[in-house]
Amino acid sequence: MSYCSAIERMQPESRKELHKNYHDNHYGFPIHNDNELFGRLVMEINQAGLSWETILKKEEGFRNAYDNFDIQKVAAYSEEDRARLLADPGIIRNKLKVNAAIENAKTIIELQKEFGTFEKWLEHHHPKTLEEWMKLFKKTFKFTGGEIVNEFLMSIGYLKGAHAEGCEINKKILKEKPMWLVE
Repeated sequence: MSYCSAIERMQPESRKELHKNYHDNHYGFPIHNDNELFGRLVMEINQAGLSWETILKKEEGFRNAYDNFDIQKVAAYSEEDRARLLADPGIIRNKLKVNAAIENAKTIIELQKEFGTFEKWLEHHHPKTLEEWMKLFKKTFKFTGGEIVNEFLMSIGYLKGAHAEGCEINKKILKEKPMWLVE
């Protein structure tokens, strides 16, 4: 069953609305802002071992804890910031995931120096198979296993599969020319 059709069966209504908002307005849509791309990567990393619903419920907490996913600010986090994050009940308090967010912000700054933006780095490497993307992410970033890479790239329009072909939202995404169309 696709995410698209599963949402319609979700109960209670608040759960359905949480997923519907993400499905209808975010999932699979291209992102052209580096801080938002970083934010999606942070959220996907934090989802590992948990439900996406848990992450969606904590999105505001993540935004607050990680300075609205400001790459420059996160890259400059101190040991005190790490301790603050590990004590923050609004996010996932996992040392490996917190460290990955900070280290990945530093990595993105280096990619921005070389390519101009994180988005241009992604574009530079497109198209790739999922296996090729997985190798690249594993070499470049912290805490980026296969499922994290797959979901991150699908969620930002680099890999096909976020929506069922007959989904109305898929038609909206096609109008925004996701990268998976450009192969």
